[in-house]
Amino acid sequence: MAATAVYLAVGNTVDYTPSTAVTAGDVVVQGELVGVATQAIAANVKGALAVAGVFQFPKATTSGSALTAGAKVYWDAGSSVVSATVGSNKYVGKVVTAAAASASTVEVRLEQ
Repeated sequence: MAATAVYLAVGNTVDYTPSTAVTAGDVVVQGELVGVATQAIAANVKGALAVAGVFQFPKATTSGSALTAGAKVYWDAGSSVVSATVGSNKYVGKVVTAAAASASTVEVRLEQ
């Protein structure tokens, strides 16, 4: 019987060729796939986005923006922060360490 799937890689990163340069730390959304550039990638040059691992993301510091460990968070591209608000935001992963409303960052384990 012929194989229907062929193993390619562990999958902690995915190839990405941006049309405009990206900086290390940039969050890149491709459909429902959210990745983080761990190194700068020049425009029209293939690089890689991390799609696994724990990253520190910016978060809102408004009242009610506290995040508990284990909470699902979503990337709000308009505000460039993660939050617990689903809406049109894209799923990023789960909070690793709780963050108070006044905290400007939160640790998140990427999930796809």
